Amino acid sequence: MTPDARIYVAGHRGLAGSAIWRALEVAGHTNLIGRTHAELELLDTLAVEKFFEAETPEYIFIAAARVGGIKANSTLPAQFLFENLRIQNNLIDAAHRHGTKKLLFLGSSCIYPKLAPQPMAEAHLLTGPLEPTNEWYAIAKIAGIKMCQAYRRQYGSDFIAAMPTNLYGPNDNYDPEGSHVLPAMIRRFHEAKANDAESVSCWGSGTPLREFLHSDDLASACVFLMENYSEEEFINVGLGTEVSIRELSELVTEVVGYQGNLDWDTSQPDGTPRKLMDGSRLEAMGWKPKTELREGITAAYAEFQEKYA
Repeated sequence: MTPDARIYVAGHRGLAGSAIWRALEVAGHTNLIGRTHAELELLDTLAVEKFFEAETPEYIFIAAARVGGIKANSTLPAQFLFENLRIQNNLIDAAHRHGTKKLLFLGSSCIYPKLAPQPMAEAHLLTGPLEPTNEWYAIAKIAGIKMCQAYRRQYGSDFIAAMPTNLYGPNDNYDPEGSHVLPAMIRRFHEAKANDAESVSCWGSGTPLREFLHSDDLASACVFLMENYSEEEFINVGLGTEVSIRELSELVTEVVGYQGNLDWDTSQPDGTPRKLMDGSRLEAMGWKPKTELREGITAAYAEFQEKYA
């Protein structure tokens, strides 16, 4: 990608997209293209077509998606399936028809089977049943991977896909109805501290294991892959270390300064027992994440206080 290449970041205001935008700016790219939801409705095929006719982006990062935690996935299955399919179909097909040089599609670690071997390698895709609490989102993301592979096979399109583990960082979603576990904890523990609450109820048993990648590390990986990777097989982007949800809650309470009790509601779902990514292929190419979890959570809480508290 030359410094003046026309680069479109779909979802440039979101957690992943805004990080990619920052990474591109730092790398010296001066011709970045972004559209807010109000400016471009990605569900609208005609609107997407007009956008491509006008802008003809040379490189595309697809970070736009409907995302959310267990509750959002469970209560809005139709929207999670339909909207994500429509968004990625519109963008991938338009990129092919308008001669985009290269496209990177972002998926999620939830594409893997619920009981996949650990750590989860790319070869484990479609080897078992999905986790029921997020299968709608997962199916859409698997379709996105296959779309990139199909366009590569049929048309020779240089479309690649990367699967990040759980993300957090600047511009995260702190909505109590739709956020993922880490930002949800930051908000709930902050509010409990502010209100002198004696206890906070947490979903599940606290035993599932998760890894958390800072969005700036993901962005670094995405730019690296756009410049150095061109294969049909999708590639994992992970941290390589994991913590239990209970350990995570204890770390967040320390960072936030909440000193009350945590009550674990085992009537609520845990989700997938373990989701550790095998990032050995990307590591072998020379890329590694830099942000330690406590450092990242401390920065995330500082941003939360500045923007939302």
